[in-house]
Amino acid sequence: MIFSALRRWRRQRLLERLAIPDALWAEALSALPFLSLYGSAEIARLRELATLFLHEKSIVGAHAFEVTPLMRTVIAVQACLPILNLGLEWYRGWENVVVYPGEFLPRHHYEDEAGVVHESDDPMAGEAMHGGPVALSWPDALAGGDWHATGMNLVIHEFAHKLDMLRGEADGLPPLHATMSVRAWSEALGAAYEDFCARVDAGEDTAIDPYAAEHASEFFAVLAEVFFAEPGLLREEYPAVYEQFGLFFRIEPGAGRETPSA
Repeated sequence: MIFSALRRWRRQRLLERLAIPDALWAEALSALPFLSLYGSAEIARLRELATLFLHEKSIVGAHAFEVTPLMRTVIAVQACLPILNLGLEWYRGWENVVVYPGEFLPRHHYEDEAGVVHESDDPMAGEAMHGGPVALSWPDALAGGDWHATGMNLVIHEFAHKLDMLRGEADGLPPLHATMSVRAWSEALGAAYEDFCARVDAGEDTAIDPYAAEHASEFFAVLAEVFFAEPGLLREEYPAVYEQFGLFFRIEPGAGRETPSA
């Protein structure tokens, strides 16, 4: 009881001392029009969580790229939306967000089935590293704030990977709450993934980014983008996935209220 009160007091002191200035907050929200889906109480809590995120995580520029307070705030707000009703502890085990002035080269090495080692040097807009930082291209991170113009949200995508990685390598199955069923999750997402891949293979012009067909982990991350930025689309396309996401993220986007938590 005493420790809980102490934590609340410390949290409130941090929020007061590190509060995001009103003008900066308004400017950040204007860069993220998709947040109009959320009610005033949710936005107020998002502001508090973003403040604490900026205190706990370092958002730095790569190759001397200057990251402004607005950039940091825009990134923090989007990063915190998936954990709005989960808490910052879901981003435990790593410290940094690295921001690039554009797409970057990861220089990954991988081994094929024949044992031959290859180097991947395809440009990337974002990357979430297991046990390490999140890397973001700033132009893409900013563009994702206007969902209806781009149909994507890079920041939510990469931070969904971070949640997925809490069990190990990303596979589309984050650590579920005790009240949730792994079987129900796997059946819902497995059936949806199989259907989506078939639609993409058939050449259908899908409303959901076809990149979701690349891997089960990408399917989870892309659908997380849709869930938070255009929930009606996910509810229409894959209602069972929408239901599972509501249970996991403990929120009903667009309703201005949370789903009952465990």
